[in-house]
Amino acid sequence: MAVGAMAGAPLRLLAARLAARSRHDPALGTLAVNVAGSAVLGVLLGLGSVPSWVLALVGTGFCGTLTTFSTFGADVVRLVEERAVGRALAYTAASLVLGIGATFSAHQVVSAVQV
Repeated sequence: MAVGAMAGAPLRLLAARLAARSRHDPALGTLAVNVAGSAVLGVLLGLGSVPSWVLALVGTGFCGTLTTFSTFGADVVRLVEERAVGRALAYTAASLVLGIGATFSAHQVVSAVQV
């Protein structure tokens, strides 16, 4: 898990810094890493029979540190505190739809290729 985390955490930090540098809402960086991590997890689970060490390395280590629920929650609270409730709701909906969609789509593509 630690080896996977050593790759996922710096990528998450890079995405956060790129979002901040681009003058866009930092929540976009969080959204990007969460959707990307969801897609990677969908691929992993779509492969079917994956050794437990790969699930630990990629699923828990890499995806677990790449994605972030705590920052997502903090982004939502920040948007609400800024009285941007509509943006907070849109961000929450986009996170759910895109994250689940990325997982499902990646899983389906990988499952179809293996048949």
